[in-house]
Amino acid sequence: MSEETSNKNNQIVFWGCFIALITTSFAFITRAILCNGGRWASDFNLDSVQVGELFGAGVWPFAISIILFSLVIDKIGYKIAMFFSFVCYALYGLMASLAYAKVSATGLEGQALADAQKAGFDLLYAGSIILGLGNGTVEAFINPVVATLFRKEKTKWLNILHAGWPGGLVIGGLITMALNGIVMEGDWRIIVGIIVFPAVIYLVMLAKATFPVNERVQAGASYREMLAEFGIFGAAIAGWLVFSQLTQVFGWPETAKWALIIIGTVAYGVYCRSFGNPILIVLIIIMMPLAVTELGTDGWITGLMEEPMKESGANPAWVLVYTSFIMMILRSFTSGFLVKKFTPLGLLAISCVLAIAGLFWLSTVAGITVIFAAATLYGFGKTFFWPTMLGIVSEQCPKGGALTLNAIAGIGMLSVGIIGTPLIGYFQEDNVAKIVEQEKPEVYDSVKGEGSYVLGEYIKIDALKVATLPVTAQEEIATLREDATQSALARITIFPIFMLICYLGLMFYFKSRGGYKAVDIVVDSSKEGDSAAGSSGGH
Repeated sequence: MSEETSNKNNQIVFWGCFIALITTSFAFITRAILCNGGRWASDFNLDSVQVGELFGAGVWPFAISIILFSLVIDKIGYKIAMFFSFVCYALYGLMASLAYAKVSATGLEGQALADAQKAGFDLLYAGSIILGLGNGTVEAFINPVVATLFRKEKTKWLNILHAGWPGGLVIGGLITMALNGIVMEGDWRIIVGIIVFPAVIYLVMLAKATFPVNERVQAGASYREMLAEFGIFGAAIAGWLVFSQLTQVFGWPETAKWALIIIGTVAYGVYCRSFGNPILIVLIIIMMPLAVTELGTDGWITGLMEEPMKESGANPAWVLVYTSFIMMILRSFTSGFLVKKFTPLGLLAISCVLAIAGLFWLSTVAGITVIFAAATLYGFGKTFFWPTMLGIVSEQCPKGGALTLNAIAGIGMLSVGIIGTPLIGYFQEDNVAKIVEQEKPEVYDSVKGEGSYVLGEYIKIDALKVATLPVTAQEEIATLREDATQSALARITIFPIFMLICYLGLMFYFKSRGGYKAVDIVVDSSKEGDSAAGSSGGH
């Protein structure tokens, strides 16, 4: 392949990967608006925790596909993964359409309505799982492809690639808000179908493109070395998250779950004979709250800001669209400069401070101007979290190839789906229950109910019981719910606070070793020609 042809092909591959990521964010924001705007909650009769679990069903399968494909992607090729992701999007659209048909049938009432809601929810939940598999497969091929294409500036170009995520949130959010009448009362299959456009574009762009050989393969690092970088610790964490979610979905006994975790981790350890790269272990621990801070909050932000935004006469989805626009611009045009000026870890520490301040402020604000001022602070804070973490993993653990780069993303997404979105739902329900108990003790016992989620039991205010109260009492509880829901944002700050402590510790560690440096592995020039890289650092 000539240099000119190679450059053209690489451009097609990069932008095809960029648009594939836009497809994932189209799916994310349309589901976020349908979940948290109340449409799916009313159509399928769901409480806040159940909405969180439905939203999470489109998130946690990401990890299964991204980890599984990372183990074999060097053998089967990136193109197979790309085709698989497209098939997943098509199946999701079909199953969501069938779910809509279940609950929109005429003449449904009483038990027939309840049965239709249950059947429709099951279809939508299963379709969401398939969607999550497709989203994970997209990241399974785009991250290692871009890290290989731009090996000398991984963090910069991974940030630019991941500008496609907020870019898709902006475009998809604007389209969805323009169709707000359909979101609230119309045929929401149209909203789900928005993902067709970017999905078909990336399919056409990448179907005939030539993908690069992964950096690890070029360097001659063995498969066992790749597994060793991830290590027993990474396998144990990933196994616990994967099998915990599968146990929840399929109702497996706890003994079976732990047997699978132990057997899988032991087998992995026997083969790789490594506890894992110490830096990667720390990054895995950080990635869990990081993912919840960014994606968990993004998944709920429309619902959390619904009342203060409506009081200002604005669609609550504008908060997510606005912060996503900030992310898109900053990732596209400032990431390279900021990474050089502050180092990746310094940039992440600053981001934590901004995210903490922004979330605290958002938890109490009212009025459109102040809301967007607080959202600006939060938007700046969350911008560089995800892609900069991927850049650090790729720079510090290059022998891990596609596995370490993708598995840490998978662990992050699992944390959002299994723990993050239900936990934020719990924060809301718990806040509401506490404030009703405090402000309306005379009716608290008559309206409280019980629920359960992955972390245990919780007390909630039962909407059906509230409906039996006098109208005045119902209105008072509704007002209390609005205030308590927004204030849940303050509780989310526990995650970036923990992250900040970890980043400061890593900065001190690298400073003691002469400063942050990317690890580069020797590339076999016979496999790459003139673009081979030399060794410039190490642990």
